[in-house]
Amino acid sequence: MLNFLHVPAREPKPRQTGLTHVLDKGLGIRQLQDMLETGVEHIDIVKLGWGTGYVTHNLAEKIGAYQKAGVPVCFGGTLLEVAIAQGKFDEYCNMVQRLGLTHAEFSTGVLEMELEKKVVYVQKLAERGFVVLAEVGSKDVNAVVAPFRWVEEIKALSQAGAWKVIAEARESGTVGLYRKTGEVRSGLVDEITANINPDQLIFEAPQKHQQVWFIKLFGPSVNLGNIAPEDVIPLETLRLGLRGDTMPEFQLKVLNASIGK
Repeated sequence: MLNFLHVPAREPKPRQTGLTHVLDKGLGIRQLQDMLETGVEHIDIVKLGWGTGYVTHNLAEKIGAYQKAGVPVCFGGTLLEVAIAQGKFDEYCNMVQRLGLTHAEFSTGVLEMELEKKVVYVQKLAERGFVVLAEVGSKDVNAVVAPFRWVEEIKALSQAGAWKVIAEARESGTVGLYRKTGEVRSGLVDEITANINPDQLIFEAPQKHQQVWFIKLFGPSVNLGNIAPEDVIPLETLRLGLRGDTMPEFQLKVLNASIGK
């Protein structure tokens, strides 16, 4: 990569902040290889969305390709929700371990579950040695969860052993953190981050204007999820001020410093 410009510093991989969490909805081997060839340094984890991993013909080959590139993979939380609903939590965990996956996502975007029970499942996953990503928020477009509930759940799941907590938005970016229009629920984000360190969170931000909003608020090292494969490199340019949307925030500071302002 080129390196002659002044751009914001990025923590090297494996990093704890500035994570780019990519959503794979069924990429073919050649597609994912193309993505990795051009953007592997910018990809921190890949999620095989929803239950797509269950119906992917060449699943082991795909997982192996990601692992060879040093990119952790996990199944979408929906697959685990189905397993829990069918009483097959242990079978799910055994399957994940047989595939050599180190990360597991737990969500209740569809299932109704008391917080105490959610905590137990996160603890069980952590005890099995998984790096746990726990998701909060509903996939129901009409559901509005009070901010204090988000905070309560994030704290509880973090204490139970979650490595990061994902703030729900779905692939569309029109639920959870966002209104139906895709507009950020800024008051909700303010309330959450007044009580929770943003570094503990992964904000799902599938739409470009959402990514810009979070980068402007928290800087280039904000953790962002549900990133489409084709947006990996565009997102990195947003993080580094190499695109007009964020250039004023990062590059004008460098310019002003260089001319003594």
